[in-house]
Amino acid sequence: MNDEQRAVTRRGGLDTSIRTAPIWAAVLAATRTAFGDDASLRVVDLGGGSGGLAVPLAELGHEVTVVDPSPDALASLERRAREVGVAERIVAVQGDAATLPDLVPAGAVDLVTCHGVLEVLDDDAAIAAAAHSLAGALAPGGILSLVVAQRLAAVLARALAGRFEQAEAVLTSVDGRWGAGDPMPRRFDAEQVSDLLTDAGLEVVQTHGVRLFGDLVPAAMVDTEADRAALLHLEQVIADHPAYAVLGRLGAALHAVARRPASP
Repeated sequence: MNDEQRAVTRRGGLDTSIRTAPIWAAVLAATRTAFGDDASLRVVDLGGGSGGLAVPLAELGHEVTVVDPSPDALASLERRAREVGVAERIVAVQGDAATLPDLVPAGAVDLVTCHGVLEVLDDDAAIAAAAHSLAGALAPGGILSLVVAQRLAAVLARALAGRFEQAEAVLTSVDGRWGAGDPMPRRFDAEQVSDLLTDAGLEVVQTHGVRLFGDLVPAAMVDTEADRAALLHLEQVIADHPAYAVLGRLGAALHAVARRPASP
């Protein structure tokens, strides 16, 4: 483990959390490929809330603007940034996907992160507009990290719970929901996300399912550090296995990494 990895493990825990480790690894790999190991990036974190991703990014030396509709979350972000000592590298701005073009100049950002945002938008038109706004904020060669809820995981979870009609509804409905009581406003398939990003003018670098096991294993089964480490290791092993091309579709979330084409 290098010094950077130790710092992230100690401060943010992003590379040791079952929910964030594969996402964090993919983001770091993509930015290093695009910009090198030591570049200080201009980052926008849309829907970044209280800074779970923004603060670790700032700790690595990046300049991060968090755009979020919640003033309470942004206040928590600012307090957290001060406590950690990165307040000078984080800017908190109230806004959302619809107002992003008014808040961030076009082509001004090296990395945009948008995790758990598209699910809550009103309709397909709003989702498409958001994708274009995310793409428009990126400089040529810039990277987008997008995380959305994935459909097939919910199908499996509903079926295992004995809710067979709900499982069928998730599988066949346009929005990937099992009914009016479903707390998730929308779920996506990998093909939908790839088409969405391509239509916005981005090149899809990779899509991969995350949390293949983490959301299915009962909490009582991972109540020790050893259990959590073993589960994380299993998630990492399966991610490198050839079967993951199929099994990854069962991950609770889908992570897409895309790139704005460089100027000719």
